[in-house]
Parts: sequence; C-alpha cells; structure tokens
Amino acid sequence: MEQIGRRVFLYDFYGELLTDHQKEVYGDVVLNDMSLSEIAEEQGISRQGVHDLIRRCDRILSGYEEKLHLVERFLKTKEDVRLIRELSRHHDPDHTEETLKEIYRISGQILEEL
Repeated sequence: MEQIGRRVFLYDFYGELLTDHQKEVYGDVVLNDMSLSEIAEEQGISRQGVHDLIRRCDRILSGYEEKLHLVERFLKTKEDVRLIRELSRHHDPDHTEETLKEIYRISGQILEEL
C-alpha cells in the first residue's frame, strides 16, 4: 500500500488513540496535505519538530496495526466483497451452482474473520 494511503487508513482506524496535538498535526499532514513548514508556522514549532512528531505518530499507528490488524482485515474484507460482486454480476448461467458455492464460501470466510 502506498505511504499516503497507508497513513490515511492508519489515521482513520487508530487516530483517536493519539493525543489531541498529535491528531491535529498528523491530520494536517495526512488529510489536509499541508507541508511541514505550514504546520510548523501554524503550531508555532520548528519544522524539525513537526517532522519528528509525524515520524513518532507513524510508529505509534503502525504499532497498533501490527497488534490489531484492523486495516489489514478491512482491506481483505473489502476485496472479498468486491469478488462476490464480480461473481454475482458476471456469472455464466451455465455455472450458477458453482458461482453460488463460491459466493457462499467467500461470505462464510468473511463471517469467520469478523
């Protein structure tokens, strides 16, 4: 997963576990696409301070993901649902039973993982 997309998912899933200051600064980088200089000026801290805070937040949020795997599970479930949609939309009428079995298998897998 690309760095920006990964950060967005990590922030969405675990951002509330950061301090208010961390949330504000990290959110400005991830969601508002602000530069380190812009944030430093707005927050009244050095550019290096912003950089260090972003790196610390990256480590904190990545640590949560390593332990909880919520983003990984979400992306897996999203892919499984996409596959079910594709199977149901483009199935061959001559293979309806096989398609239904595959949809049943995938949906069962999703339920087990939840």
